[in-house]
Amino acid sequence: MGNRIRIYCKNNGKYQDFDPGITLFEIYKALDVKLPNPLAGARVDNISRSLTYNCYTPKDVEFIDISDPSGMRSYVRSLCCILSKAVNDLYPNGKIYFEYPVSKGYYCDLDIAAEITVEVAEKLKERMWEIIREDLPFETCSGHTKDVVALFRGKNMEDKALLLETLGKVYSKYNVLGDHIDYYYGALQPSTGSIYLFGLEKFGEGLLLRIPNMQKPQELQPMVQQDKMMSVFNELLTYQKAVQMRNIGDLNRANQKGTISDLVKVSEAMQERKVAQIADEITSKFKSGVRIVLISGPSSAGKTTFCKRLQIELMVNTLRPISISLDDYYVNRIDTPLDENGEYDYESLYAIDLKTFNSDLKKILSGEEVALPTYDFVRGERVYRGNTIQLKEDSVLVMEGIHALNPLLLPGINPSVAYKIYVSALTTISIDDHNWIPTTDNRLLRRIIRDYQFRNYSAKETISRWPSVRRGEDKWIFPYQEEADTMFNSAMIYELAALKRSAEPILTQISPIDDEYSEAYRLLKFLNYFNYIDIDELPNTSLLREFLGGSSFLY
Repeated sequence: MGNRIRIYCKNNGKYQDFDPGITLFEIYKALDVKLPNPLAGARVDNISRSLTYNCYTPKDVEFIDISDPSGMRSYVRSLCCILSKAVNDLYPNGKIYFEYPVSKGYYCDLDIAAEITVEVAEKLKERMWEIIREDLPFETCSGHTKDVVALFRGKNMEDKALLLETLGKVYSKYNVLGDHIDYYYGALQPSTGSIYLFGLEKFGEGLLLRIPNMQKPQELQPMVQQDKMMSVFNELLTYQKAVQMRNIGDLNRANQKGTISDLVKVSEAMQERKVAQIADEITSKFKSGVRIVLISGPSSAGKTTFCKRLQIELMVNTLRPISISLDDYYVNRIDTPLDENGEYDYESLYAIDLKTFNSDLKKILSGEEVALPTYDFVRGERVYRGNTIQLKEDSVLVMEGIHALNPLLLPGINPSVAYKIYVSALTTISIDDHNWIPTTDNRLLRRIIRDYQFRNYSAKETISRWPSVRRGEDKWIFPYQEEADTMFNSAMIYELAALKRSAEPILTQISPIDDEYSEAYRLLKFLNYFNYIDIDELPNTSLLREFLGGSSFLY
């Protein structure tokens, strides 16, 4: 066999020998693998790699298409690189910022010293298609960090220069597309010709980059109106620009200069002020008949701590809040409905004992004293521990849970008596101007830490369940978020640097032979961009204490 290497392809269960140095794309063509959707990447020994990756030793390889989250991330990064080059080609002194996900696409702020019009969007889109038709290769280069930093500074890309400068590495990589240089933290496609579908439209004051639908890859994601969500993102972006804290490089520099403590205090104070403002609005509406506060949001959004902090502010306003957690009305684990894979579907509305909940709610609103259940997550059972509640004339009922905004939860309740709040961790700090941080990664890291410390679940188990959680959110939570009276962003500018020290040792417990290793590896690589923050800086009332421990609140 000489020095040939053996490749095992998970897609077809076959082994084949190749010459060392062969690329994944060449292996894909040689094995004639059939995928239902366009090829977008591969996992090599459970690590996501670009199709230009060279194999020099025996490997297990699994090819993935655009319906796989890793494949979609590679596709979208490549699309962003093409748009960045198009901006550079048409507006050499212009800059584009990929800000945040919204309306099933990605909002981009374009700085070209001119009004952003429909014509500007069309001109950029036309140039992008020209670049795609040229089928230019996405190249990855490396050099001494000081030289790469100088290269980016010479191109007026201070965000990338600062990021690499604060990581403390001897060598750094960067991406090249034709005459354009850029930096992306994950795999790109082999060439621009791999891009087959996208949209670019004027949106608000900027642009919306639209991407294929993962379930129907030949169609664009359908746009949804998310004005309230966009407003929350823009509010925090305005603050971050004011304090010059847009990207990880800015955060790392503040940490290295010893000014991070002030940033933590300001971030916490901002959240405290927002909670107080929401409490003031509820108090005003209480006078006109509001008696129920509904708090909803996706997994690990920080709903529980927000609820507790809101109750304190309501008490300051002389109201008497009485709380219910919908989690305590879960059916016993054995009675939980199953999803399409035959696994427990904890995100389903029908994982809640609706009959018991509505019976209790009716009694509570009529002024009766009611015994409340408590859900034991370790045993997977609902138990009664002597907790009771009763509404008084100055009481407001505060209910928290992922389904709190679902109209099916409260049949027959007059909407005018309810004030609705949507809570989520809407991360706005970015890796750099062209690499945003997915809000789902923020929440997944919170959940991994919380599940490990307080619910006896390993990181492997949490990551394994995450796709089901996300499907449940898409079905049961996100459709109702714009119905909220207000939105609360629970993410902190400094948060991921604070989560890093707790998350890393938990993630490293996942073995390379586990399917979940790919996601653990990606998260660890992503966390590596952050300098550590000592969590002793966090007050014991911080929302992050819900996940890290050390909170003065009881959970």
